[in-house]
Amino acid sequence: MERNELYPVFLKVAQLNTLIVGGGNVALEKLSFLLKSSPSAQVTMVAPMFRDETAALAEQFNIQMHLDRYDAKYLSDKHLVVATTDNVAVNQLVYDDCRKRNILVNVADNPPFCDFYMGGIVTKGNVKVAISTNGKSPTTAKRLRQFFEDVIPENIDDLVKNLNEYRKTIKGDFEEKVETLNEFTKGLVSKKEKK
Repeated sequence: MERNELYPVFLKVAQLNTLIVGGGNVALEKLSFLLKSSPSAQVTMVAPMFRDETAALAEQFNIQMHLDRYDAKYLSDKHLVVATTDNVAVNQLVYDDCRKRNILVNVADNPPFCDFYMGGIVTKGNVKVAISTNGKSPTTAKRLRQFFEDVIPENIDDLVKNLNEYRKTIKGDFEEKVETLNEFTKGLVSKKEKK
């Protein structure tokens, strides 16, 4: 059985500089995905043309757009790059340029040319669940996202906030606090299972 060896992280993209290469449908999808998760994401886009919908969304969120062909100069000070063009040679160039500069890169719909994947995400207040299929099936990630959106209660954020306040009142060292919170949350789960 193949294993998913990806290491999940939650990036503070409001503090990182992201470049999207392309301005078409896939660029719109990736930009929408990024902004849905983090409306304050720091994003720059470069493309010889932008679809009207892509340009409108970029303008709405003050995304810097360059009406230009891709050039490695656009990688300056970037942490993440997403290549979304329908030109295989351009995507390959973006990938190669990023690898030389140790910049994390995702070439859309081309898993071997990805350092990271943009999986399914469920957000309810402070709770965020990310779903990965190891780049094998975005459709499965989408269906799992829909499942978790239905299963995770709307008031989960209240629970998180209350537990955070409760955590502040617990005395003892780190291990004692973790043990106390584990016992408390285990009780909440077992109550739900009995219903």
